[in-house]
Formats: sequence, C-alpha cells, structure tokens
Amino acid sequence: MPADTLPNLGHGRPYVAIPGPSVIPDRVLGAMHRASPNIYEGALPAMMPDLTRDLRAAACTTQHVAIYVSNGHGAWEAALANTCAPGDRVLSLATGRFGHGWAEMARGLGLEVTQCDFGRSSPVDPQAVEDALRADTHHRIRAVLATHVDTASTVRNDIPAIRAAMDAAGHPALLLVDAIASLGCEPLRMDDWGVDIVVAASQKGLMTPPGLGFVWASDKALAASRKLKGRSPYWTWDNRIAPEFFYQYFGGTAPTHHLYGLRAALDMLIHEEGIAAAWTRHRRLAQAVWAAAEAWGNGGAMALNIADPAQRSHAVTALRLNPPDASRLRHWTETQAGVTLGIGLGMAEPGDPAWHGYFRIAHMGHVNAHMVLGALGAIDAGLKALSIPHGPGALDAATTALMQL
Repeated sequence: MPADTLPNLGHGRPYVAIPGPSVIPDRVLGAMHRASPNIYEGALPAMMPDLTRDLRAAACTTQHVAIYVSNGHGAWEAALANTCAPGDRVLSLATGRFGHGWAEMARGLGLEVTQCDFGRSSPVDPQAVEDALRADTHHRIRAVLATHVDTASTVRNDIPAIRAAMDAAGHPALLLVDAIASLGCEPLRMDDWGVDIVVAASQKGLMTPPGLGFVWASDKALAASRKLKGRSPYWTWDNRIAPEFFYQYFGGTAPTHHLYGLRAALDMLIHEEGIAAAWTRHRRLAQAVWAAAEAWGNGGAMALNIADPAQRSHAVTALRLNPPDASRLRHWTETQAGVTLGIGLGMAEPGDPAWHGYFRIAHMGHVNAHMVLGALGAIDAGLKALSIPHGPGALDAATTALMQL
C-alpha cells in the first residue's frame, strides 16, 4: 500500500524524541501544577539547601552551584561573565554546532577567541589542545571551552584527556565544560576530572521544562572571578552560591514552579534511580539505537554520524540518509506514527539540500526501553512505507543490544 494511503496511526499520546526539551515525567508536571507559593518563608525557601546539594551530586562535585533563570545559552554567558573580561582570550574546542555557539557568545562579550575546530564527526584531539596551550607562552588564554556532548554532531569528548593535556602543557587556564546534553545521561565527574566550571540546563537529562540554567564552579574558578572588575550584577554568581536571602539564589524573583518540578526530578534521578544507574540506563538505550542503525545501514544509506562507539553520546544519536530521505522520514514518523525526531541541526545549512539528509534520535532523561523500541519501530515502519532502502533485522538487533550488560 502506498505511504500516502496508509491509515494514520499518529493519534494518541505523542513521543517527542528530540534532544531537548526532553520528555517531562508526570511527577514533574504534577509537582508544578499548583498555586503560586509563598516566596518569603515556608516550604519553597526551605527546600533550597537540599536542592543545591542534589545538584552538586548530579555533577559529582562537592564545590559550588549557581542557578539562573535562563536556558543553556544563559549558563554559557554566566560562566564567561564570571571568569573573563573584555579583551581576555579563550580557547574554544569545537566538535559541532554548540562548540561554535559558545565561541560566538564569547566574541559577543568582547573576548578574543582562538578556535580549534575538529569538524562535525570527530572528537577533540588532546594533543592539539596541548600544542595550542604550549604556544600561549604568555598565558593570555584564561579559559578552555569544551563541550562534553555536542547535541548536534552527538560526539562525546574525553574531558579527562583534555584536562591531562592542559596539565601537560603546564597552563593555568580554567577548564569550562558544557554538559547541557550530558548531565544525568553520561558519566560526568567534575571533581575527579579536574573541571573548573560545568554548565547545564534543566530541559534535558534533568527532565524539567526549559527555563533553568546551572553553573557549577570550583574554588579555583571562584578565586579567578574575584580578580575581575566590573562584573555584571545579574550574572555574578557570588550571592547565588552563598545567598543571605532566598531571592539572591536567582538574582530576583524565584522560578517558583520550575523549582518544584526540579525537586521532583532530582528525587527520581538522585534518590530513587541513582546517578550511576541512570548512566547505565542511557548507555544501554544508546546501544540499542546504534544496533538498529547499523542493521538499517547494511542494506541502505543509513549511517551513524560518529563512527567510533567510544566517541558517541549516550544521550542523542545523529544519523544520515541520502537527502531528502531524512526529512521525509521525520515527517512520516511525526504525522503517521506520533514520534517526533530531531532535525540535523548544524550538519548542513538550511538552504543546502544536504540539510534534508540528517536526523537525530534523542534517548535522554525520562526514557526507557519501550519508548526507545517504540521509536525505532516507528522509524522501521517509516523506512518501509517510504521505500527508503535499508537492511533488515534492526529491531531484533536493538532488543539483543538491550539485553547486553
């Protein structure tokens, strides 16, 4: 039966399998569904010490965390505004769209950027980092900007190796890590890895609607920030880290309902499942997606953007087909099966026909085996309905991968 004459099976609860905003648990939605609370005393201000404790646990740090009413871009700016002044230099390590985005933010703040671009399908080369820092003999570079997982290319960078390269160069720069796509989904150990600043946001592994940005900062980062003059009153993290009054956590009015949602999400992630178990769940779900993609690719053009499994994100997977088949497939799964897949962000310019050859599958946050298998089943049906060449056995391969430890 031609694809355009098949019955529409997309009615029902949709599944948005895009890399943020991720699926929001019913418990988080329920926690947020309440009247406006008292922001001067009572349960909401009282929850903050435990909330910040659990945020530190999510990043595996005993150091400091600041909360911003923002998205990840705001967290980028907060990290830079507290560590660098106009005219300072940073080293940006780009492995996809978001590495470039953070660099663009730095330029907008008046910083000079030295860019190391490793392309859209390869991780950071630590030797290149060491070489760039050794060349900076006057230590003008104040910070190294690294992306743990680039949400567009879906490469996962080796942060401990980057730290080791900085140490080998004997360079005093701070290590700033974008963990927006990885926090809660991938092993991330801020203290053990020697990271000075981690930035993240609420809408991915933390399973809360967009609107909260987070910056975890080391003692070294705090010491560096105190040397700056003229820091932005809003982005400055001093009061947010050690507030005297409740409003100072947020630089003003609290994001009240987001905090209730975040509390529920951290209960699920930290206290019920456990952060290490969440990392394992994401790894196994990712392996199921990779196994399906490799089976499809055996009889068609389907290919994983990152060839080496050790360099792939456990939170989101980028794939390619012959254009315009990726866009055709995304349209089919959304309208005919109720599954929304991610666009191939940053892999080609929107006006370029190649843009229609990329898509992404998110498997981050509040996602389990039946959700991932359902999404893979919808993709498999779409490939068949649209007569897109592909190999057989994808779903069997995915289920087999799920059973492997």
